Amino acid sequence: MTQMPIESIRDVRAHLADVVERADRDDQPTVITRRGREVAAVVSIDLLRKYQQLEEQEINRIVDERMANRAAGVPIEDVMKETLARGE
Repeated sequence: MTQMPIESIRDVRAHLADVVERADRDDQPTVITRRGREVAAVVSIDLLRKYQQLEEQEINRIVDERMANRAAGVPIEDVMKETLARGE
């Protein structure tokens, strides 16, 4: 996996169009830092949608798995809390 560019918010402000172009053209995210701490990223809309789709598939997989094992008796609310708490 290639290293993602990391830039300060000040640098990104100075050339936002370039950062957006790189995300769109090369599907290359740029991590944005504030005071040296990673706080955000600029990613292509395609990459964001792919991530959302994978996340939804994983949630559905967990729900299906839990629903198939009714003996466990885990409420769907707990499944959702567990999934969201993982923050993956």
